[in-house]
Amino acid sequence: MDKRPVRFPGIAYSLIAAVIGGIAFKLLHLPIPWLLGPMFAVLIGSNVFKGCFAWPGQFRNAGMIIVGYTIGLAMTAAALKEMSYQLPWMLLMTLLLLLWCAGIAYPVSRLAEIDYKSSLLGSIPGGLTQVLVLAEETDGVNLTVVTVTQVIRLILIITCVPLLVTSPLFGQTHEDLEAVAPLSAVSAGWDSGMIPNLLVYALVSVGCAILGNKIKFPTAFLLGPAIGTAVLQWTGFPGPPLPSFVLNAAQLLIGVHVGLMLKPGRLTHKVRTISLAVGSGLLLMVGALGLSVLLTKLQSVSASTGLLSLAPGGMDQMGIIAHEIHADLSIVAGYQLFRTFFIFFAVPPLLKAMFRYHSKLTKRRETQ
Repeated sequence: MDKRPVRFPGIAYSLIAAVIGGIAFKLLHLPIPWLLGPMFAVLIGSNVFKGCFAWPGQFRNAGMIIVGYTIGLAMTAAALKEMSYQLPWMLLMTLLLLLWCAGIAYPVSRLAEIDYKSSLLGSIPGGLTQVLVLAEETDGVNLTVVTVTQVIRLILIITCVPLLVTSPLFGQTHEDLEAVAPLSAVSAGWDSGMIPNLLVYALVSVGCAILGNKIKFPTAFLLGPAIGTAVLQWTGFPGPPLPSFVLNAAQLLIGVHVGLMLKPGRLTHKVRTISLAVGSGLLLMVGALGLSVLLTKLQSVSASTGLLSLAPGGMDQMGIIAHEIHADLSIVAGYQLFRTFFIFFAVPPLLKAMFRYHSKLTKRRETQ
């Protein structure tokens, strides 16, 4: 995202394009219209009319806080108890997915004629911010390749996963989704008497997001509100579900941000790099799909819950999709949260140790 001050016309253009994209996707009955519609509309618009589109990071953060609140509401005591039984499987599935990523990175590095470090960091299914920070701190890494590969992977995931989980392959059709769609906040118990509770939850969510950001908590604007909401809910203070238009607005705020992240003009060897990034992303999807089938055999989770739990996308996007199709949001959030923390805390030191070992091995071979 551009670090220069954001001008109002740029925000207005982005918002107009996002609303048009959302309405178009809605009319075409495409899945998750208020996330994917704005994303594609802004992606196209910003690359056709260069320099005209802008979006403050605070808008995306606001959307993340709303999604975090929704995830926190799903983190009931019963859901956490169920998640505790899943911990061994969370570790197993995370390790298998990371091994699959490491395997994909090798042929991609050979075909793209880039170093294995850049290819591996581009393949890791972690949060984009964390991976880019790690890439910046690692010597000899092509940051542009890592960024483009990660962004293309993210776009593929949040485009393909909704199409998969809403398809007959997963036992759902568009008619099924339309039938459950009225299960919105209105029918789930929303009433004006809950407004004081909502104000308390809003203060807690925003406060936890700001605090998490200050202490460098991973994905602070999502996890901070999720944890704060869950803890407050455990005290017996009920949190009201949000109206559907608020959730749609949150999706739009995040979708515009994702759409502006991809900058094809900054790439060298565009066709080759993009083709390999797409191929890598699709292989990653195949691996996640295979592991989700394995998970449904090992645990009593639905096919859609299994895929959303293991899909190598952001927890915010997977949480939105899980909420929309009424998958088990607590399980999805649990698996995605576990992988986020594992990649944030365990993967960087492991990768740095591996890169150091590889560097020493290369120098030893050169001196022989």
